Amino acid sequence: MQKIGVTGQSGFIGTHVFNTLGLYKDKFERVDFDKKYFDNETLLDEFVANCDVIVHLAGMNRHADAEIIYKTNIELAEKLVASLRRTNKKSHIIFSSSTQEEKDNLYGRSKKQARLLLSKWASKSNGKFSGLIIPNVYGSFGTPYYNSVIATFCYQLTHNEIPRIDVDGELKLIYVGELADAIIKISESDTAISEHNIPNTAAVKVSEILGILMRFKENYLEHGMIPEIKNELELNLFNTFRSYVDIEKTFPVKLIVHTDTRGSFSEIIRLGNDINGQISFSTTLPGATRGNHFHTRKIERFTVIKGKALIQLKKVGTDKVIDLYLSGDEPSYVDMPVWTIHNIKNIGSDELYTIFWINELYNSEDPDTFFETI
Repeated sequence: MQKIGVTGQSGFIGTHVFNTLGLYKDKFERVDFDKKYFDNETLLDEFVANCDVIVHLAGMNRHADAEIIYKTNIELAEKLVASLRRTNKKSHIIFSSSTQEEKDNLYGRSKKQARLLLSKWASKSNGKFSGLIIPNVYGSFGTPYYNSVIATFCYQLTHNEIPRIDVDGELKLIYVGELADAIIKISESDTAISEHNIPNTAAVKVSEILGILMRFKENYLEHGMIPEIKNELELNLFNTFRSYVDIEKTFPVKLIVHTDTRGSFSEIIRLGNDINGQISFSTTLPGATRGNHFHTRKIERFTVIKGKALIQLKKVGTDKVIDLYLSGDEPSYVDMPVWTIHNIKNIGSDELYTIFWINELYNSEDPDTFFETI
């Protein structure tokens, strides 16, 4: 079993790489990292000595003083090299650089210099080094005003702010889940490339991205509709967009109930033209709990139509649990964000009736369902 550590484990890309590694417990053992290790040689050496592979993601992307960015990124690489030398460890180092290397700015120069420092260590120490040149990365739970313009747009649109385009250029993009998969594949490879260009999976103008996200806001937040998803890019953008929705302020959403002498009728879900998936119905006995799993790509809606339910959600790798209470007396639904453990419990004295919708048919070969208890 390969032991893998991720510097910058709590950062945007680091969180996704660390959590994705956790899906393959039979192949990888994750070695925890904390940013304080870079300020303590003993702790850093213990971390390095315990790793077969180190994915070096720690670094600074933005700061008012560009010199601080340059200094920080170089120092982190130097400290990692020093620890590798002290421990005489021959770990496979996978370093995340950027296509910014091509530009004449201090951030790009710092990434290139750090990559060359690590490459030089590998050459002199008979180590193994893969330097990844990575395009613009976007995905769920990125930090707005820091990680990407997409993170900023998503936050603004879900928090009633007005997005603004400064430069309408074309962005070469890779989804953070795609990048995590690429890094894991490289970690398993017997070969290492000091300058490994990670291809972008989409190229889109900033204005086009904003247009898609504005459509998501109108369809999803204003009309409760799952928007039309035209391709993989839009699915990834929609899951990114959903990760910025304030769950506690948005859900549960109460259904409009039409009542007459025959009974009542409610519309549960309205779908865009290209959305299908499957709908399921369940009964749950008093005190019983369903779920306790999460998805990395699926869109899922739980709708309670009879009984009393507690739906709990907890983002993978965090401690905060969100409790949402639903009742069939006022039929309502909750949508499950990606990388969020969720369950539903019957807290009433009668049977609980729930309708489940998910955007793709169940495939036992690729279920995208990972069990974890809240």
